[in-house]
Amino acid sequence: MKNKKILNLMFGFTLVEMMTAIFIFSLLALGISELSNVIFKDIKQNMSSVGDLDNARMVAINFTNEVRTASYGNDGGYPLYQAGDSQIIFYSNYGQSSGIMAKIRYFLVDNTLKKGVTIPTGNPLNYDSLLEKITTVQNNITNKNTPVFYYYDENYTGNSSIPPLSQPVNISQIKYISIKMNILKINTNSSNNTFTISFGASIRNLK
Repeated sequence: MKNKKILNLMFGFTLVEMMTAIFIFSLLALGISELSNVIFKDIKQNMSSVGDLDNARMVAINFTNEVRTASYGNDGGYPLYQAGDSQIIFYSNYGQSSGIMAKIRYFLVDNTLKKGVTIPTGNPLNYDSLLEKITTVQNNITNKNTPVFYYYDENYTGNSSIPPLSQPVNISQIKYISIKMNILKINTNSSNNTFTISFGASIRNLK
């Protein structure tokens, strides 16, 4: 009888220990799960930031290559059609078939930079705005009231102390154009951290 009581006590103690162990294990598992979520969320956000940075660089490089080769349109239009703070329109043969000058438009919509390309058609060649193909080229831009595009005259030598031309810009004075994008480092509503991408080029055919 005595041995049976001892066994019962040992069994009860073991059950309490087991329940305590399960409780502790559950807390640890929950903590590890939450920690993993935070870690993977940070990794995902950082990877997204790196992707945005790389993409922004490519956008800026393509833009400067197009601007550098800007020239008169196939309809005789001046190389620069419009030069605004958040929208620019010009003609360029960069990446086009021989003899074709595409009408290229970069414009900011909220926090997104878009690009429109119109290929001339008809005989004689002309640019139909209804044929413009628009794509999104960069998200998470936070320029707000800061211009995306800057314009300089023939006196610009790359010196940052020389101010850009004031709006409204006299298109005939523009010889150098730069693009500047402020982009969120982490894509969250509460993040204010940004990195800046800035590239520029002279228009060869307007020197």
